[in-house]
Amino acid sequence: MDPATLGAYDRDAAAFADDWHGQPAPADLQAAVRRFFRPGPTADIGCGAGRDTAWLHANGYDPTGYDASAGLLAEARRRHPGVRFAPAALPALDGLPTAAFANVLCETVIMHLPQPDLAPALLRVMSLLVPGGTLYLTWRVTEGADRRDEHGRLYAAVDERAVRQALTPGVPLLDEEVVSASSGRTVRRVVVRKDG
Repeated sequence: MDPATLGAYDRDAAAFADDWHGQPAPADLQAAVRRFFRPGPTADIGCGAGRDTAWLHANGYDPTGYDASAGLLAEARRRHPGVRFAPAALPALDGLPTAAFANVLCETVIMHLPQPDLAPALLRVMSLLVPGGTLYLTWRVTEGADRRDEHGRLYAAVDERAVRQALTPGVPLLDEEVVSASSGRTVRRVVVRKDG
């Protein structure tokens, strides 16, 4: 994880959590999850303040939310006390078991990774899935060069070809560029099923 981005989330965790929880429900994400996920253990990688993890929990997907930010994890635990959360950072995701999850959600996280960490992070995320498991992956689209926002968070110009290469041999189920129903930002959404 980019250190400046992680620092921004730790410094202002409550404000970010208030913003995310105040946004409209991510109806597009929820519809895709209902369409492609199967019941079973689910990892929410980069869960932030836990909004989506809590929704997964309420809808029977047996989730654990993982994040690199201690501040955001504290907000997640405070706001959603009946849901499991644990620390883990991309690209290594130390401590997470391989081939243990039916589903992995990774919502608008990878654009915070330095470019050299992108492929290793995606390979690691795919390794979490059981054969036949499903990855839901989005990132905020940044045109041109990498940039930082007013908080210092990195928004990398993610190379779609590098993403596709790292996700093989997954079977593509969805690949689209859309405006997020929740944030109003342009995102790339990819859903793949792990061969097996």
